[in-house]
This record gives sequence, structure tokens and C-alpha cells, in this order.
Amino acid sequence: MVVNGLPMKRMKRRVTADLYDFLTFPSSSASGSGVATPFRANIRSFLSKHALMPALSSLFPHVMTWQIVFRVGDATESSDPSAVVCLDVVEEDVARSRSIYCDQCRVVGWSGHPVCSKRYHFIIKADGNSIGGYHKPCVRCGDILHLSELRCKSCSHMTTTDDVEEWVYHQLEDTTHLLHGVIHSNGYGHLLRVNGREGGSRVLSGCHIMDFWDRLCKTLAVRKVSVMDVSKKYGLEYRLLHAITKGRPWYGEWGYEFGAGSFALTADSYKSAVETLSSLPLSIFLPQGLKPSIRLQDIISFYQSLSKSKLVNIKDLFCFLMRLIHDARKSPSRVGDVTFKRQRTSSGVSSWSRADLARVEEAVFRVLRAVSGSNWVSSRALRGAVCRVAPPALLENCLMDLRGKVAAEGRVVNARHNPDSGSLEYRLEPQNVSVSTSGNDTCVPNCPPCEEILKQDLKFLYESILHPQTMSICLPDKIRKLAISSAEKLLDCKQFVKHYKNEMPSNGNGSLICISCELELTDQHKEIAPDPPAELVVLPVKATVSDLKTEASKAFQEVYLAFRRFQAEELLGFGGVQDSTQVKLLIGSTGSARLRGRGPGKMGLSKYRLERGMESWTVDCKCGAKDDDGERMLACDVCGVWQHTRCSGIKDSEAVPAKFVCNRCSSREWSPSVGQCKNESGGGYGKSLATPRDR
Repeated sequence: MVVNGLPMKRMKRRVTADLYDFLTFPSSSASGSGVATPFRANIRSFLSKHALMPALSSLFPHVMTWQIVFRVGDATESSDPSAVVCLDVVEEDVARSRSIYCDQCRVVGWSGHPVCSKRYHFIIKADGNSIGGYHKPCVRCGDILHLSELRCKSCSHMTTTDDVEEWVYHQLEDTTHLLHGVIHSNGYGHLLRVNGREGGSRVLSGCHIMDFWDRLCKTLAVRKVSVMDVSKKYGLEYRLLHAITKGRPWYGEWGYEFGAGSFALTADSYKSAVETLSSLPLSIFLPQGLKPSIRLQDIISFYQSLSKSKLVNIKDLFCFLMRLIHDARKSPSRVGDVTFKRQRTSSGVSSWSRADLARVEEAVFRVLRAVSGSNWVSSRALRGAVCRVAPPALLENCLMDLRGKVAAEGRVVNARHNPDSGSLEYRLEPQNVSVSTSGNDTCVPNCPPCEEILKQDLKFLYESILHPQTMSICLPDKIRKLAISSAEKLLDCKQFVKHYKNEMPSNGNGSLICISCELELTDQHKEIAPDPPAELVVLPVKATVSDLKTEASKAFQEVYLAFRRFQAEELLGFGGVQDSTQVKLLIGSTGSARLRGRGPGKMGLSKYRLERGMESWTVDCKCGAKDDDGERMLACDVCGVWQHTRCSGIKDSEAVPAKFVCNRCSSREWSPSVGQCKNESGGGYGKSLATPRDR
């Protein structure tokens, strides 16, 4: 980031009591007055109240930076220095920015918004770079310099303005930030990055950061925030895994809902895919008849036997497994750990403790209880079902002594040799007399594997049951196609949005009125720029129609670059009303108004009229997509229409061939040397990736 003026003094680590607490700031009463005020006003008052003010002089006037320093919880003098967190708020003047247009608006469906005049970046840098972190390496010798130092003390090299500017924009694109959110001056924003403990933070989890971001957005009266969910958990696509277990993405815990789906997917198709995939019964994966079991079936059977409640469908299985991993993290030294430390006798011969034996026996009992009726379970199947609980030698030892063991419900294990195959088989049978066995005194009701094994099983089950490219072939074709289709839809839904409108405080001040002003351009401007989103205007209670026009004009002039000369001329819906009429008599203390006015000429609008940029494109893909969704596309040289490469039969991992058939005009005239291809990487816009890798 850029420090404006003199370098800030290094904060004394021992002074933490006076800092804001990151876990509670800002409080719900931070807005204070209870009056609904717009983001453009709230951000100014927020920075003046809480942040270190920038100096009068600035290295780059179009990129100004404020700082707010926090403690995390009860940080004290003896606390870890990493328990201090710094929030950088960077105000970017878009007109002088290196990147005028917003890729995130483009793919979430806001590409029709006019270009905003300001962008505010909210950044928490990675641990170790938060306090006094405004440093850059010398381009000649590599020594670290403060941004205000233009001459290197080691080699006397003079840092140029271009060098510093390059470093500044690199910070805005850095993927190591713990938090990076950007909000446009109209209150629409994007959560670009969240990295918790797995992403490099020593004190903040992903939930801590999301809680802070959500409180901040409410305090600033943000309108909508989008996020492109490409997060990973245990190396797996978390938007798929979390949708199966919770019915929504991880961001849904904070109110983020379906925003836009790639390939023309809708909210209904997303919801249907979640319900279809999560409700698939586990019975379709289990062996039928006398067919031998496979690894997938053994693992499913094992966790069914381990669970106290019945695991019926895919959702039940993955919820149970995720809960086991969560519990294993909290209790790493639990008795069910699969490392199974052996005790040694005085003679040096290895043996197992009584608790080890009881643990394995209980796992076996659970498998036998799951068997319906009087069916026998072969030793091979039993060994496979509990193979995650203990080493093979311990399993063999328990199976050898299993006959006659009494289960908790009073049934006893019987064993026999199969009359056909000769293999050993087991089942539970009622016992005629009560038998007390000391071996059950230390019985453990749950004996899950260790965290490492649980994660391995989670990955295996995810690849075998959920992921469309690796899904098990043991399913019936019809069910498998349905499951693959549902999983692909969940993976293709990356854009989620939170709408803060209903959480905005109402006007509790009788001396003010709050009017939401919608804008309609005069006929000569309608073809140049669409109507922008409404802007909230706060006026005195006795404000007139003339005051409303003036304040509305100022609001749109401040928010949008293309409207710097806009003037509201007419209040629509109140034919011929006088400018001296009080607004409250027409609309009330809260309400909406539609204003018509004139804007700048075509030249002023050409560059800043749309967030999508100056280029004009047409998307018409056979999947139904009519706008850019961030997926890889190519354009036909004959009709000029963009369409997804995937819908043209080209896999995301494949290069675009020299020829292809246009889905719209059936032309084969495209060639790599002439045609165009958006997003060649095929994975969405890199700058908009949010990766909350820690939960």
C-alpha cells in the first residue's frame, strides 16, 4: 500500500488495551444515529472517526491509504505480536487507475452499471506484514526500503515513480492477503479473498475474518457484495462439499445466496442439484447379492457401523465424516486414534492394551449389528469394514478371540466355518443366560480413526461419490448420469451475493427524511448509458423538490464518473409540481422518487458508461447464456457471437482446435490466428478468486 506523506511511527506492541478488538469491531451501535445513510457518506465518516488520516502530500494522489490497528481478543503485553492486526483501507481514484473497469461486476451481472468514481479496498495483509509493512525491495540491490525513501542507502539507487506505482498495484493483486474486499462508491462490492489459518494466519480463522467483514459491511451500509467461491477444503472443492452437507455454500453462513451461475444455471437448478445429489441413498453403492465388496463399499459400511444414528444418504455420510474430522482436530489425543500405541512386556514382546482390544471389538459389534436378520458376515468382509480402526495384526488377534464375546445389548457373537467355502463367518445371536464379561468394562462407544485417515477417506469418498470426473462406475447408468449432472451444476455455480438492503437501519430521526432516488436519462442519452442503480439521499425534514433535485444531482455526480455533469430536471409521477413544494408532503419521511435529467455528451460517456468496458459483445450460447459469466469462451469469425468452449465440445483442459463448428451459424471459419478466446485459462477471472481455505 501507499503511505501518504511521512512514514508512520512503528506501533508499540505493548500498547494493546486501547486498540479496537478485531473480534467485536465494529459494534452494532457503531452507526449511532439510526438514520439510513448511504455508503458514500458512511465511508468518509468511518475513516475520519477510526482510521489514521493521510498526510496532505501524497506519493500517489489517486491511491490514498488509511490504517486501523486492532488487537485480537485479550491481547496483552506478553501476548504474541501476531495478535495485532492492521486493516488497510485504500481509496482508489478510478479515473486515474491502471484498471478502470471491474471484472467482478462483469461476471456477476452488474456489467451494466456505470463506472464508479471510487473503489475502496479493505485489506488485511499476511501475518508479519501488517504493522509498518509499507516497504519495498530496491530494484538494484534488493535491500528493503520504506516507500517514502526514494534513495537506497546501500547502493544509492534512486527509485522511480514507476517502480513504486508498480509495487502499489502489485499489493492490490497480492494473493496472500488474509482479507481483500473492494466496494465501489455506489455501495456494490466484491469479496475477493479470505485466508484463515490454513492460508497463513496464526491468530485469525476464516470465520473470524468473515464475521469482521460482515459487521463492517453492515456498518458502512453496503448494498450488495458478491463472491466468486473457488475455495478449497482439505484439497477439495468446498462449494460442492459444503452444499451437500449444509445445502448452501460456506458463505451462506453469512447470508450469501445464489447470485449467478455459469452456463445459464439458475437458482432453481442450483437448489434442485443440491437436493438430488445429497439425497441419493447409500444403498445404491453397497454390494448387491453375492458380488464381492469393493473399497468404496467397505468404507461406507464402516462409517455406517461407526455412527450411532443411521446413515441413509450421501448427506448423512459426509456430515458424519466432517463432524469426526472436526472432533479429531479438537481432541487429537483421543482414545480412538488409529496409531494404537502398543505396550511392551518386560520380555520385550509387543502386546496390546485392554482398551485397544475393547475398541476394536466395539467396532466389530457395530458392523454385526448393521447386518439384517440372521445373515452371516464373512471374516473378509468384517476385516474390510473395520480396517480403518487398527493395524492388521490387532484385527487378526481380535477376530481369533471374537467367538463368545458379549455385545452391550446382551447378544453374543457366534462363529462358524462356511459349509461351502470353509471361510470363517460371524453373526450376533441372543444369549440364553446373562453373561458378564470384563472385556466390556472399558468399551468405547465411538472409535473413529485418526484425523489423517479421516481426511484420506473423505477425499476418497468425495472422488468416488461427488466429483463428476471421478465418480464411481458401480452406479446404475441412469442414476450415475443424474449424479454427474447435479455435481457439475454445483461446481459451475461460483457466484454468490449477499443483499444488505433489509439490514439497513431505518430512519429514526424525525428531523431528516430519506429518499431513494431513481434516475431516468432524457431520450438523447438512453442509448448511451442505462439507468444506474438508485441512490439514497438524506434531506432535512422541510426540504423542497428543488432541494431533492440538487442533492440527487450531487449524489450521482459523486458516485459515477459518467454523471459528473448530470442535472436532475423533473420529478416524475407528480405532474407539474412546484419546486417549492416540500418533499415530505409528496413522498413522506421515507420513500422513493424517480427523477429525469440530462447528462454529459456522448464523448464524456463513451469511456466510463459501463463497467463492462467500451467493447461491445454478444453472447448467445446453446446452453442459454446471454452474457459473460467468466467461463472460457470463443467468438465465431463469421457471426461474431461468443459461446462457451465447453458447449462446443472442447474440454476446459484442452487447447482450442484449429477449426470448430459454430453453434449459432454452423460456420467452420474460426482459426486461432484470427479468432478470439476469452479467459484462456478456463478457470474464471484470477483477480476475483476468493479462497477461504480455513473454516
